[in-house]
Formats: sequence, C-alpha cells, structure tokens
Amino acid sequence: MEIGVPKETKDQEFRVGLSPSSVRVLRENGHDVFVQSEAGTGAGFTDEDYSIAGAEIVSTQDAVWNRELVVKVKEPLVSEYKFLQKGQLLFTYLHLAADRKLTEHLIDCGICAIAYETVEQPGANKLPLLTPMSIIAGRLAVQFGARFLERQQGGKGVLLGGVPGVKPGKVVILGGGVVGTEAARIAVGMGAAVQILDVSVERLSYLETLFGSRVELLYSNSAHIEAAVKEADLLIGAVLVLGRKAPTLVSRELVKQMHSGSVIVDVAVDQGGCVETLHPTSHTNPVYIDEGVVHYGVPNMPGAVPWTATQALNNSTLPYVVQLANLGIKALDVNPALAKGLNVQNGRLVHPAVQEVFPDLVS
Repeated sequence: MEIGVPKETKDQEFRVGLSPSSVRVLRENGHDVFVQSEAGTGAGFTDEDYSIAGAEIVSTQDAVWNRELVVKVKEPLVSEYKFLQKGQLLFTYLHLAADRKLTEHLIDCGICAIAYETVEQPGANKLPLLTPMSIIAGRLAVQFGARFLERQQGGKGVLLGGVPGVKPGKVVILGGGVVGTEAARIAVGMGAAVQILDVSVERLSYLETLFGSRVELLYSNSAHIEAAVKEADLLIGAVLVLGRKAPTLVSRELVKQMHSGSVIVDVAVDQGGCVETLHPTSHTNPVYIDEGVVHYGVPNMPGAVPWTATQALNNSTLPYVVQLANLGIKALDVNPALAKGLNVQNGRLVHPAVQEVFPDLVS
C-alpha cells in the first residue's frame, strides 16, 4: 500500500504522523511510504533520516496526499480539504464533536476517516491512542499553568510550590482520568495544594491509592465545583466524554468569582471545552484574559514537545497503521478496537457518539 505522511499545517504543530523508525517497519512489511519534505523537522527528524528508513521524500502536498492511506497527527484544516478523496483511508486525531464543518466535509468527500481518539479496547474507556497524548497534555497543563501564573505573563504572581512561611498555590483539577491524574502528579511534585473532582467514586478510590493524603479528592457536583473553583490559582479542565462534546462545568458567573490573575488551562478544549469562557487558542497566541482570569486553550498542547510526543504517539499507533496498511479497510473487521475508531465511511457518519452530537447528519 502507498502511505502518505503530510507536514502538519496547524499553528506550530511540530509532531509528525510517522517517525523514521515507523517508516522502516512499514517498509519491512512491503509498503511504500511518501513523506512530505521537512514533515519531521520540528520533531527532530531530517529528510535524510526518512530516506535512510526507506521513505520517498516528496515536495508537494498533492504528492503526499494522493495515497491510499494518509497518516497524520491533527485533523485536516480547511486548506487541506481539497486533498481528501473518496475511498481514501485517513488515520489521525479528528475530535469531530467540536468541528461540524470538518464532519460535513468528511461525509461529503466519501473518505474513510478513523480517529485515534475513539479507537477503543475492551473495558471501561480504554483508549490506547489517546492515552499517550493525554499523559503529555496533563503534565504540560501544570507546566504551562505555572508559567502563566507569573506576573509578567498576566498571572497573579503565585509560585505553585510556595516557600517556607508562604502557602503554596492551589490547583483544582476537574476530572480524574488520565489527564487529571498526570496533572496531579506534576502539581504534587511541585509542592502545590491539589484538589481533584470526579463523578466516579471508584476512580476517586483509585486516586487515593496513588496520592494518599497529598491530594484532596472530591465527588464532582455543582456545590463542590463552585467552592473549589472560586479559590483556585490554577484550574485545569480534564473532562472526557468519549466522542462527545465536553460538558460545561464552569459558567461565566463562576469564572467572575475567581481571583484576578488566576489561570485556567482547559485540556478538553479540543472537544469543546468544559469552561464557558474558554475558546481555542494557539501556540502563537496561547492565552487571553476574560473576567480578569488568564485563559489557556491550545488544542494541540503536545505539539510543544514534538520530539517526545511523536515517539510516544508512534509507539501506540504503529501496530494499527501496519494493520491498515496490510489489510486496508478489512482491518476493521479483524480488529474490533480499530473498528470503534471509524467515524465516517462512504458518505455516512457512523460513530454513535458523534451521531448523537450531529443527529441531523445521520443518513
């Protein structure tokens, strides 16, 4: 099979769909890989690295997109819509619940679109291709939050770890899944006072085994959210509802009650976000101030650490890419987890969760 690896076009997105080592594996399986020139430069991979691995370097978008299988990191942007073809396989993050325009185009063009974030193994929300980026995003959320709490960045001037004689900063995390857990690890390591709110008592019990008394664990309801958010120096949105738009847990009225210069980092922004006042931003312009609070809403946070993120992503995606390359669309029949990643096929919206978001697009 011919596999195309485009250079990502999202603002400051330096990750790449396949690393040179992944290309080598695909070549060993008899497939031809076409990599757009400089696609891996931002992640530390040169065109020569790809050539040595067996890829053919192409200079134009047409040359890389005109392939049976296209492997990316982020969803196609409007400028790339013209390259999507009927019957083509697209394997990437899509997050369609927050992007009606892309959803409509994928349906109209007849492509077969498989989303990393909805590939699901048996069990309770085991998402093998979302997990590595969730780990990175959770850790970065605290790193970026600490940065924007600095006074020069518009924050209130709080050091999360505090110092002897001065209380530490307070980090409130909405959601105790992978993102929330990893955010808590970093915040605890920095010496912050940390609260996690989650709707699953079972998950809270698990988090207690991880953190013990170092983290305050609260059942997530409106009263607890309101009390916690008001006092947060750093609020992290870490809510995930598989395939669906994230619920709004923090209203504008509640944001108004936060201290001036506090920071919100909503990792759920690529699924619509869980804070009413937050909208997507970019690595170029990552923050804005609304109601006196610093808002960070970059939907491709792991793009800030592309060397780490590309390899972590490829460690998880490669077995699925190989299966798609070997079997084509029949791979969905062989691998039930991969089949759950299918979002759009033959002009139809097929993923149940996304269908619930856009019922009028279901044929």
